[in-house]
Amino acid sequence: MSLFHRRGAPPPRAEQMIPQRPQQRAGTAVVTADTALRNSAVWACLRLRANLVSTMPVDLYRRVDGIQVEVPKPPVLIAPGGGKADLPEWMYNTQFDLDRSGNCFGIITAVDGLGFPACIELVPVSEVTIKIKDGKLHKYRIYGHDYDPWEIWHEKQYTVSGLHVGLSPVAYAAWSIGEYLSIQQFALDWFSNGAVPSAHLKNTAKTIDPDAAEEAKRRFKAATTNQDLFVTGQDWEYKMIQAEAAGADWIEAKRYGVGDIARFFDCPGDLIDAAVSGSSITYANMTQRNLQFLIMHLGPAVVRRENALSTLTSRPRFVKLNTDALLRMDPQTRAAVLGAQITTRQLAPSEARELEDRPPFTESQLAEFDRLFGKGATPTPQPAIPAAPGGTTP
Repeated sequence: MSLFHRRGAPPPRAEQMIPQRPQQRAGTAVVTADTALRNSAVWACLRLRANLVSTMPVDLYRRVDGIQVEVPKPPVLIAPGGGKADLPEWMYNTQFDLDRSGNCFGIITAVDGLGFPACIELVPVSEVTIKIKDGKLHKYRIYGHDYDPWEIWHEKQYTVSGLHVGLSPVAYAAWSIGEYLSIQQFALDWFSNGAVPSAHLKNTAKTIDPDAAEEAKRRFKAATTNQDLFVTGQDWEYKMIQAEAAGADWIEAKRYGVGDIARFFDCPGDLIDAAVSGSSITYANMTQRNLQFLIMHLGPAVVRRENALSTLTSRPRFVKLNTDALLRMDPQTRAAVLGAQITTRQLAPSEARELEDRPPFTESQLAEFDRLFGKGATPTPQPAIPAAPGGTTP
């Protein structure tokens, strides 16, 4: 259709200017933040990221003469939800919402003497509407009530310029997730009430007339509907139509869908027990694997959470999430690292023992070392046990 028309010609009708929306095909699944959780890969990705972030200790620091010094935490960093949620649960809920919808919201129900939030009660993302006025965030509408921006805790990720909200990975992954859910629905329809015959009951001895066929069908359905036994002679054969092929195609499509979803949610497939084919990446130990996951996948989210939580306190204080819990080393590696730091004088023996939750050496213990190794001598470090093939230690 031309963009120009002659003067005096009747204007085009609305149905000519706006193309009609194509009808939704049967079997297409509608993906939302809630229905996406039916996919085990979505649940595993969200659960893994939220579990790890919520179990990282939250510490508060300030710099004194260039040295990072830990300071006491305010109540909002101990129990942000007041008596309703402690810090690990609050962190799990917010991280789950951030990874699922790109935003998390809470109503600030109390403030401290300096005007900083003292209690933040989280609300479902689905109950929040944002009002924009003159390009600026004007109001939050929650449960039918309007709130000013200073009354709401709003944390976001996956942002783009010009938007006041974060983007949802579910929206971008809807195409892949929708394919997976559609396949699930197709499989259920196929094995329950599909449009094609679900099976073929054949008499191998003779040709039967329509009345006999109808009677055999009635008897068969009456027996199998209640999961009863169906008794036949030597002349009947029961065959599922393409059931094996349909099941194989379903499983194959599910396998490839899991990889797509893992990429959308920034979570390696092997960490959620997904089948990873064609990968030749190996790791010497679990610490290296966790370090790669922390740097490439979870690290940016951790930094964003630290910056957001730092706004709950006055400057120059800042929040740090302790990622050492994710990078726990095996006892042999940990002993080797601490020994090297003591030898190079980066760490004092008393500090190393404190990291191991042990008290400093007593005078009698030091005297025992002197008797064994000589006064002032340093014990010779033992060579590390060689790693077995595959990166494991015997």
